[in-house]
Amino acid sequence: MAKQNILRCSWMNKELTYSGQCKRGDQGNKVKNVQEWLSLLGNGVSINSDFGAATEEAVIRFQRSKGLDDDGVAGRKTFPELTAPIMRALQIIPPAEKTFNQLVTVYAKQHLKETPLEIGGQNRGPWVRLYTKGYEGEDYPWCAGFVSFILRQAADTLGIPPPLKYSLSCDDLVAQAKGKGIFIQGDDIATGAVRKSVLATGYIFLVRKTDTDWTHTGIVTKFDEETFQTIEGNTNDSGEREGYEVCARTRSYGDKDFIKT
Repeated sequence: MAKQNILRCSWMNKELTYSGQCKRGDQGNKVKNVQEWLSLLGNGVSINSDFGAATEEAVIRFQRSKGLDDDGVAGRKTFPELTAPIMRALQIIPPAEKTFNQLVTVYAKQHLKETPLEIGGQNRGPWVRLYTKGYEGEDYPWCAGFVSFILRQAADTLGIPPPLKYSLSCDDLVAQAKGKGIFIQGDDIATGAVRKSVLATGYIFLVRKTDTDWTHTGIVTKFDEETFQTIEGNTNDSGEREGYEVCARTRSYGDKDFIKT
């Protein structure tokens, strides 16, 4: 995490920094992290914080798949291979005259490419902790956290403040946007009061349950006449708010509002 080309993320520093070998007989959070990554990378084991025979065998299989010495120890060479997906997602993208909105889109695509998933239960795992500032569990749906993180990544790249403060609440994102005059009601798009031609990639969409309650959010990567394309967290193939992954979807305009970025 100390490399300059990686976004600094204080709440993940300890988790993503190598701090010594993890081997059979060990217990605790370090073991849990290894088990999570093994499972995320196709070597499923129980995530029980206990480095037993099954975890050792999974490490050996993983090491062989990467051409490493198969000693069953998550050491200095194995650890960075386990955490490589999240480190790639944290890579800083050179601005190269990109606008903030364009950076939001490319960062969302960078995360999507690494297939962020929950692991170990509802709203759990290293990807969830990345998007929720270290929290996890049933009380921490993370769609707004995903949006907030991507906004922060784009803003940090340009050295500017993000348009919205970090939040895990869709309703709070809306309240902030209304206060800044960057909220777009979907009804205004439907009536033509706001033309679709002014909508830009990198905007935030929200699923509106009522006029005072928004239940899901994500990032728009492309606007079309009748639909728009998204990258969103904590969803699934059914488009539900309590999903398990970051994925790309195509959505219609009905019951959607938007935030300019």
